[in-house]
Amino acid sequence: MQLAVKALTWAALAVGFGSIVTGCTSTMRTAAAERDYPPLGEFVTVDGGARVHYLQAGSGPDVVLIHGAGGNLRDFKFDLFDKLAQNYRVTAFDRPGLGYTDRFPGLPDGALASAGESPLQQAMMLRQAAGQLGINDPVVVGHSFGGIVAYQWSLMGLDGDDPVNAAAMVSFAGVTMPWPGDLGLYYTINGSAFGGAVVVPLISAFVPNGTVDDAITATFAPNPAPEGYGAFIGAPLTLRAESFRANARQVNTLRPHVVEMAQRYPELTLPIEILHGLEDTTVPIDIHAEEVIKIVPSANLTRLPGVGHMPHHVDPDAAIAAINRAASRAGLR
Repeated sequence: MQLAVKALTWAALAVGFGSIVTGCTSTMRTAAAERDYPPLGEFVTVDGGARVHYLQAGSGPDVVLIHGAGGNLRDFKFDLFDKLAQNYRVTAFDRPGLGYTDRFPGLPDGALASAGESPLQQAMMLRQAAGQLGINDPVVVGHSFGGIVAYQWSLMGLDGDDPVNAAAMVSFAGVTMPWPGDLGLYYTINGSAFGGAVVVPLISAFVPNGTVDDAITATFAPNPAPEGYGAFIGAPLTLRAESFRANARQVNTLRPHVVEMAQRYPELTLPIEILHGLEDTTVPIDIHAEEVIKIVPSANLTRLPGVGHMPHHVDPDAAIAAINRAASRAGLR
């Protein structure tokens, strides 16, 4: 009995020491990430006291940029943002829980929580921020997960007049339709209470930088990432424990919201431009873009041969052309 108690004591001490080491390492890496990749823009405060981080430049019709899963507004600032600012007033947002934007107010939080911000909650926060910034009749552009938030932003325009209602929408490899099966163990575990309490802190503390580089390579495949992208994007911000949890929870809980949203897509009449790579294995074109154009007559799909999940980086001219077409179809230029 005495030996068993001693064994349990040493085990508890080992677990406790390991937790301390993990917590300290994670804290140091978070501080380093925020030092190396500070906010690029400004902040507005929305209902509930949450802060939304945004970057705005240019003049002309409003264009809103919404980044994908695990990212932040730096993805657009790398290249597309400045090009668009030559002809538009461009506003890029960090989505709730990512970059430097707070999570949705009142959502259960902490290591053991598993709730993720729905597209509706995200669109609500970003629309409120847009309203405070005086954004009117925007072309709302979303990449990947940002695509489903852009669709939600557009659907909200069906329910009442508002200056921030989308005049047009653009999807870059956007999530649109329900997908078959699940997303695999990565999101199932990391989005769970166990993952939030045990796995995510370990990832946040100890995942090597080479793993981040591999993830960027996989996201761009079969295309190479642009030179300097990895150094600019601020991937360490995503590895902060709170951001990592928020991203995993959002993705892990997304599908039921997409099922519900898809029922209203046929009501959409605003101009929609879709840019999607034929080699995209992250958000496959046959499941998403090819299906949505069957039920939304105003949606126009541009298929990019040989392009994967990052069409706005691989073919920025095509991305700008899609935004220009959307703006022209909406009578904004």
